[in-house]
Amino acid sequence: MLLAIEQGNTNTLFAVHDGATWIAQWRAATDSSRTADEYAVWLSQLLAMAGLQMGVMDACIISSVVPQSIFNLRNLARRYLQVEPLVIGENAELGIQVRIDKPSEAGADRLINSIGAHIVYPGDLIVIDSGTATTFDVVAADGGMEGCAIAPGINLSMEALHAAAAKLPRVAIQRPQGNTSIGKDTVAAMQSGVFWGYVALIDGLVARIKGDWGKPMTVIGTGGVSSLFQGATTSIDHFDPDLTIRGLLEVYRRNMAKP
Repeated sequence: MLLAIEQGNTNTLFAVHDGATWIAQWRAATDSSRTADEYAVWLSQLLAMAGLQMGVMDACIISSVVPQSIFNLRNLARRYLQVEPLVIGENAELGIQVRIDKPSEAGADRLINSIGAHIVYPGDLIVIDSGTATTFDVVAADGGMEGCAIAPGINLSMEALHAAAAKLPRVAIQRPQGNTSIGKDTVAAMQSGVFWGYVALIDGLVARIKGDWGKPMTVIGTGGVSSLFQGATTSIDHFDPDLTIRGLLEVYRRNMAKP
């Protein structure tokens, strides 16, 4: 069985694949100081609740955008699974072209999302990942990564608004009631400005990227808050929450298939 670990700036996903399907998934808050032993205690308890144990996993793949955590995640695989993990950006061959000026700057999550999208959706793509940052990756029809636009994530923007303005409260991100853009109180006004502002950001950047690309493109939305925009934006053709783990599985299979 394969243990896939996808670590973002906010959350870390642990998923188990039995060779045919994903049989378990768990999320934890990302904590760069968490040790391999702490991960093992937490994970072993969740595995037991699912009727599994550490010993059944004989492979591991890791994608992380938090460099200081990779050491501990690698030690988790080595010490408790007795396997050498595949690590995106280190010893894993991706099998795609990264056509940007500095390929080493492409985040592991963006690379994996590009692969996860390319194996399902044909043609040229825009992959929008809504997380701590909102990224717009351009993926060519041959799977190559062509470039990206990066904006602050919606939660980050709302938090910055609260932190910088003394009288503005911390509020939850949600679609404004009645779909109105005119808030009648401070909370509603903040929700309207941030939510509809992000819808406009998505629609505007997608239109600009398509104009610069000059060819038809399919737009895929993924990430922790992407579902928030379903029905609000006309720019996203498909909402796909499984891009990342699908991409991790594909990279694992490509590396296992190497002679």
